[in-house]
Amino acid sequence: MLHAVGFTREDFAKPQVGVCSAWSQVTPCNMHLDVLARRASDGVAAAGGKPVMFGTITVSDGISMGTEGMKYSLVSREVIADSIETVTGAEGFDGLMAIGGCDKNMPAMVMAMARLNRPAVFVYGGTIMPGLWHGQAVDIVSVFEAVGKHAAGTLSDAELADLEQHACPGAGSCGGMYTANTMASAIEALGLSLPNSSAQAAISDDKKADAERAGAAVVELLRRNLRPRDILTRRAFENAITTVIALGGSTNAVLHLLAIAHAAGVRLTIDDFARIGRRVPVLADLKPSGTHGMAELVRIGGLTPLLKRLLERGLLHGGEMTVTGRTLAENLAGVPDYPAGQRVVMDFAAPVKKDSHLVILRGNLAPEGAVAKISGKEGERFEGRARVFDREERALEAILAGRIRSGDVIVIRYEGPRGGPGMREMLAPTSAIMGRGLGAEVALITDGRFSGGTHGFVVGHITPEAALGGPLALVRTGDRIVIDAVARTVTLDVPSRVLATRRRTWRAPRPRYTRGVLAKYARLVGSASLGAVTDPIP
Repeated sequence: MLHAVGFTREDFAKPQVGVCSAWSQVTPCNMHLDVLARRASDGVAAAGGKPVMFGTITVSDGISMGTEGMKYSLVSREVIADSIETVTGAEGFDGLMAIGGCDKNMPAMVMAMARLNRPAVFVYGGTIMPGLWHGQAVDIVSVFEAVGKHAAGTLSDAELADLEQHACPGAGSCGGMYTANTMASAIEALGLSLPNSSAQAAISDDKKADAERAGAAVVELLRRNLRPRDILTRRAFENAITTVIALGGSTNAVLHLLAIAHAAGVRLTIDDFARIGRRVPVLADLKPSGTHGMAELVRIGGLTPLLKRLLERGLLHGGEMTVTGRTLAENLAGVPDYPAGQRVVMDFAAPVKKDSHLVILRGNLAPEGAVAKISGKEGERFEGRARVFDREERALEAILAGRIRSGDVIVIRYEGPRGGPGMREMLAPTSAIMGRGLGAEVALITDGRFSGGTHGFVVGHITPEAALGGPLALVRTGDRIVIDAVARTVTLDVPSRVLATRRRTWRAPRPRYTRGVLAKYARLVGSASLGAVTDPIP
C-alpha cells in the first residue's frame, strides 16, 4: 500500500513524519496551507525523513458567526484533535508536523501533539494583509461593526456591500490580535513553533521558508528524542500567558491554554491568568482595542523582539526548551530590538495598560469564575439593569432594532459549552453594540464566549453555566448587575432569599440536540473554567 503512494524501498528505513494541514477553501485562513504542507514535506525529506501528508477539517468562525452553525466552532477543536490523534496513532508516524491557520484548528493541533507525545512542530499559516477601503485599512471585524452602523442608519446598503468586498484581500488569518494571531503567538511562546512563525504574512517567502525549516526541525527532534511534553512545562505555559497579555490577546486564549495544559498533563487554572496578569502589562497597541493590525507587527520585526524585552524584564522563563533544540533565551540571544520610533509595541514605561486586560472575575453570578476583557478604554466598573435573552439571536435582534439603551447589561445565557451546546462567540452582538455607538454605555455578560475581535465592556465564560443551573439562569430583566474589574467581581444585586425562591421554580431546558456531534459534545464537555474539554478531568 505504501509503494502505491510513492514509497521506495529506501524510504522504509527513514523516520515517517505525518504532515497534517487544515487546508480547505472554507476560509481564507486555510486556503494556502496545501502549499505550506508541500514545503514542509520538502524540509522533512531533505533532512532524511519520509513525509506523509494528510488533512483534517476546519470551520470558519467568521462565516458561521451569529448563526446556529457557530455551535460547531468550539466542537471542531475536539474533533480536529481527535482526528489528528487517530491518524497519527493508527499509522504509527514517528513524528508530526501540523499546519494551522484558524482559531480552533491551531489549539486542536497542539492538543493532539501533547496527547501523542511524539516529536512535533507546529507551523502557523500566517496573517492576512489588511484590506483597503476609502483609504483606510480594514479587516473582518470592520464588517461586523459596519452592520451596527448600517442598522443605525449611518452606512448605506451600497457602502456596506463595498466594504464586504474589500475587507479580506486574500489568504491568511484575521488581521488583528484576534484569536488566530493570539494562539500562534502563544504556541510560539510555549516553544512548539520556530522563532517568529507566529508573525509572518501568509503569502510570503518567509512563511514558505518557515514551513520548510519546520520540516527539518521535526527530523532533528526525532534524532534528539525531544518530545512535546519535554517542552510543555508549567513554566512554558506561564510564558504563553505572559505573551498573550503583553499582546492584548483574545479571551479564547484562556480556554485554549487550559485545554492544551490538560492534554499535556500540566496543572493550569484560571487563577494562574489572574496571578500573572497582576504583574504583566499590555504593551502592544493592536486591534481590536488598539490601533494597528498584525501586518504592522510583522513589518517591525514580529514577536521575537517583544519576547526578548519580556525576558530582559524578568517576565519570561528563559530556560525552557523549544523545538529548535535550544532554550527560549538561546533563541532570543541575537534578536535585535524594534526600530526606533515605531508605535506598535509600547515601552514598559508607557504601557497600553499597566496590568492584564484579561481579568478573572468571581462573585455570586460566577462562583466558579468568568473572563472579562477590560482594555481600560471602556472603564473599570459598570453598573446597570439586566436585559435578559436566552439566545444570541434574540439579543442581536434587540440591538439592531434599537431596543437596547444606555445603562443596560445585556445577559445572553444558555449559550455555554453544554447549554448551547458549543459556547458560541458573541462577535455579532458585541460588534452591533460598537456599530451603534453604545460601546461605552452598555455591558454584555454571557456563559458563551467572545471572538478575539470583540471589544467593549464584556464578560464571558460565566461558570457554572445557566444550563447547569448556574446563577445566570436566575437573572431577570430589570435586576441590578455590577461588574467591577478592580475588585474582580461580577455581582447580581438581588437578595439571596429571592434567588432561592427563583431557584425552586427553575427547570433545566431540554437539550437542543439529541443526536449527532453536538449531542455527543454536550454529554461529554466539561466546564469552561477547565477549558471546555471532552477528555475526562481527573
